[in-house]
Amino acid sequence: MGDRGQLAGGHMDDPATSRGVRAEGAARVALVGAGPGAPDLITVRGRELLARANTVLYDRLISHELLGLCRPDATLINVGKHAGVHSVPQQEINRLLMEEALCVGAGGLVVRLKGGDPYVFGRGGEEASALAAADIPFEVVPGVSSAVAAPAWAGIPVTDRRFASSCTVVTGHRRADGTLDIDYDALVRTRGTLVFLMGVATMPQICAGLLAAGAAADLPAAVVERGTSASQRRIDGTLGGIAERARAVGVESPAVLVVGAVCALAPELDWYDRLPLRGTRVLVTRPADRAAGLVRALAGEGAAVEEFPCIETRPLPSAAKMLGRLRNFTWLVLTSTFGVRCLMDVIAAGPLDLRCLGHLRIAAIGSATAAALAAHRITADYVPEVYDGAHLGAGLVERTDAACDRVLIFRARDSLTDLPEALERAGVPFEDVAAYETVLAPVSPAPDLARRLAAGEFDAVTFTSASTARGFARAFPDVAPRAFTAVCLGETTRRAAAALGYRCVVSHAATIESLVERTVEAIGRERGAQGGD
Repeated sequence: MGDRGQLAGGHMDDPATSRGVRAEGAARVALVGAGPGAPDLITVRGRELLARANTVLYDRLISHELLGLCRPDATLINVGKHAGVHSVPQQEINRLLMEEALCVGAGGLVVRLKGGDPYVFGRGGEEASALAAADIPFEVVPGVSSAVAAPAWAGIPVTDRRFASSCTVVTGHRRADGTLDIDYDALVRTRGTLVFLMGVATMPQICAGLLAAGAAADLPAAVVERGTSASQRRIDGTLGGIAERARAVGVESPAVLVVGAVCALAPELDWYDRLPLRGTRVLVTRPADRAAGLVRALAGEGAAVEEFPCIETRPLPSAAKMLGRLRNFTWLVLTSTFGVRCLMDVIAAGPLDLRCLGHLRIAAIGSATAAALAAHRITADYVPEVYDGAHLGAGLVERTDAACDRVLIFRARDSLTDLPEALERAGVPFEDVAAYETVLAPVSPAPDLARRLAAGEFDAVTFTSASTARGFARAFPDVAPRAFTAVCLGETTRRAAAALGYRCVVSHAATIESLVERTVEAIGRERGAQGGD
């Protein structure tokens, strides 16, 4: 994925000179609303276009998670800052949009990814006008505006029949001459909810203007900072004092100022602040290509989640070699979702298709592995009730006949021996194929992450395998083992983490759902339980 990082220079002539000649030779441009900040609040259409785009021009506040949705070979251009200091002039963004559309060419796609909604104080109208004037095809994909999303996540409905039948969204951004173009008298007369965007610096002036226009000083008001993010903060007050309260606690952009009676509902309706992991920080060490589900689940419980993949998994040549010998076996055993992926990749790359598995009975170590098989329309014949090698081996012994069955174990190199030992004791013929290997991730941690771990800024670190625990210990040798709670997936992982000195809790079952549930039990403030098995 190419990231130019800042505005690239261009050499296109005045767009007006090319009016009417671009439609056939230019890519389509999509002005896509990224939503208020939380990456999963982008629309389905927006996500689809990001995955297809040849080039993406994005704003300063766009999250890394959203950029991660782009195709690997997409060109990414940061138009939010120039040299990390000055905002890129709008006219230059317009020019660059048209230049990229021509560069990508007909049949391609350029996405302009904008925070919130393109047409709600996002200057999307100016960009659309420039594209229309140049006869460049475009579409607009609406986004969830922070004007409604940030209050909603803070317990404030911008309209409520009991308090307000209208909502007015106002920009708090100063004009070029330094003044605010706000009709305070008209706003006060609406007697509805007022939402001010981009108004942190001008909040005292906005509040003073509303008071001078006759608004009551005790009218409820609130500021929602970093709305819909794990670090969201709500500051409650009244119109007469909210600006000073925001200043006193150091509110920074992005933040939304809400004024109106609906703000009084926040203590009752603030669902987000009641999530059990709100105010906690969790580090996920799972491989990057398998971390998304765990990250989403923890974030859904309110945690601020960061990732540091401690290991990565790589296929081995032996995986492809075993394909031609499948007819020699009656059972195929898979011990991870990566094993399923590796198997399917081997089949897809070879001369055979899924029919080569038709004669086999298939065992999966757990529900996640079984689900990965089901995604390929393959139903596992056996899944043990307890998801570990010992129980898988014992169950296979009960279901096989040593006289006529032969088992192929398709799993990681240097895996634990519980599974093959159970088969060997029962005299069941088997072959243990090292189809892939787990190695330490090549990326070194940033010094800041090690410092924050040592300082106790993380409440929990999740380990989904023994190798993630060992990889973490290798990456952070100077972090005190008891600086956080180690939440472990399964007993095998717990034993490995405990041997390294970590203060451990273990999931009740070897599933991601159970791991998240155990995290809530161990560190969630709502349930109040403290870890320490």
